[in-house]
Amino acid sequence: MLSLTTPFKSFYHRIPPGPKFIILMIISIVLFLSNDILFHLGFLTVIIGLYLLPGRDFFCAGLKMLWPLWPFVSIVFVWHIMTDDKVAGVVIILRMFNAVALANLVTMTSRLDAIISMITKVARPLTYVGLKPKAPALAIALFIRFLPVLIDKGGRLVESWRSRSLKRAGWRVVVPMTLLALDDANMVAEALRARGGVALFKG
Repeated sequence: MLSLTTPFKSFYHRIPPGPKFIILMIISIVLFLSNDILFHLGFLTVIIGLYLLPGRDFFCAGLKMLWPLWPFVSIVFVWHIMTDDKVAGVVIILRMFNAVALANLVTMTSRLDAIISMITKVARPLTYVGLKPKAPALAIALFIRFLPVLIDKGGRLVESWRSRSLKRAGWRVVVPMTLLALDDANMVAEALRARGGVALFKG
């Protein structure tokens, strides 16, 4: 499986994931509390600057990871044009893009083992109610690992559709994409069970 961590190293990589996730959480709350379009446009400029600082290769890698957002942006934009609420639509799009772009920057520059270690430490109080902290850490690690795999498979489905039809793929790849995701999840579950599984509760 692939990783969301970029091979293009930057000074962001030297920052531990803990502080980066705390900053991400605080900024995400601020983004969702603000409805000022100028604020979101200004923050978009900051995000672009953060991606450009490590260099062109890093910037292009970040844009490639953000490209799958375009269907959601298109749906929100078209909906708000139809409802004559364009300003609110632009604010929602900017808020969503800024939050995801910042989260993407964190995952791009954080090693997966460091993220798992951080989540395990944060979830340690769960042991007092009988839960194992490694369970949520494993779940998040699997999600991070599988996301680029699903993006890659989605791209291949679209390419396969284009080679067989002049029409846009659009919603037609949703069902096969869902089936691929379920099939991958089932195979991972079988592999985990074959290796003893991961118990959620202590005991």
